[in-house]
Amino acid sequence: MRILTILGVAALVATACGGTPAATTAPATSAVAATATPDPVAEFYRGKTVKIIVGYSPGGGYDVYARALAARIGDYIPGKPTVIVENMAGAGSMKSANYLFTAAPKDGTEFGIFGRGLPANELTGQAEAQFKSTQFNWVGSMNDEVSVCIARSDSPIKKFEDLYTTPMKVGATGPDDDTGSFPRILNALLGTKFELVTGYPGGNDVNLAIERGEVQGRCGFSYSSLKSTKGQWLTDKFVTILTQMSAAKHAELPNVPLVMDFAKDSDTKQLLLVVFSRQAMGRPFTLPPGVPQARVDAIRKAFMDTLNDPAFKADADKQKLEVNPRSGKEVEDIVKKIFETPENLRVKLKAILGA
Repeated sequence: MRILTILGVAALVATACGGTPAATTAPATSAVAATATPDPVAEFYRGKTVKIIVGYSPGGGYDVYARALAARIGDYIPGKPTVIVENMAGAGSMKSANYLFTAAPKDGTEFGIFGRGLPANELTGQAEAQFKSTQFNWVGSMNDEVSVCIARSDSPIKKFEDLYTTPMKVGATGPDDDTGSFPRILNALLGTKFELVTGYPGGNDVNLAIERGEVQGRCGFSYSSLKSTKGQWLTDKFVTILTQMSAAKHAELPNVPLVMDFAKDSDTKQLLLVVFSRQAMGRPFTLPPGVPQARVDAIRKAFMDTLNDPAFKADADKQKLEVNPRSGKEVEDIVKKIFETPENLRVKLKAILGA
């Protein structure tokens, strides 16, 4: 009652002085209306479901990282949509990459993760690659990676040099993802004797094959995934790490040789660097081309905000997931660098991967 009285007195005073009470409140009303303009990105995502497409079967490293992201990122996307994971295994994740580029909705409701090596497959002209890596809207990467070659400890392969004379069966999801292309590249450039067994739907299936004794090892296994999904293999000495494949060694593996150490000449070393520099985009997520830029920006921001969330970091620690975020721009720059590979090396790599 007191407030109403004061307002009434103020109105009477204003009228007596020749003013218009309504005019004194109009600017405030306009300001409130201006600040209440809805965020179009939030309006779009509110009530929707966003899918993260994983190019491998459940249980492998890519899947584990994607599910950790999906559990939290919805809180940071404007409008707070529901986020789910859908697995689309096939051809070493080529199926999912092609889907994201050619068939997925271009509205920002689907993004995904596939093998970080697929841009190199496009680089070498692989016919199955129906995408243009530089046209994807890269969201970011959850970490950079060091991949390793491992062998069962009861196999005859005790160190990397044994592969020059003794064959070893390794499991792979396909001939062109890391698990398939890395052994082929090492055979061609270094003279190793990996025997590829392909067709496993995902990395977890390769791991089961190792445990069953169907294959003797795997060459193209992210060290972070090895620790998080099969850490007991290391503690129980079930496997031996033969080499690590990246531009630099992992801090926890100072005594395991880097694959570049085995290069016999500068051309071979340069080509190995071209191949394994992509490890810096360890777990890359991307939106399809054609998504409105405002939504691309929103998903990119939500991605980085999620990876910096203390609750997410606690989840990652529990799952023993290494998280070293790279922004969408950083991944985009890595992809561009891949396509700056000199023509002579591109031709050589094409000959190897096309064999």
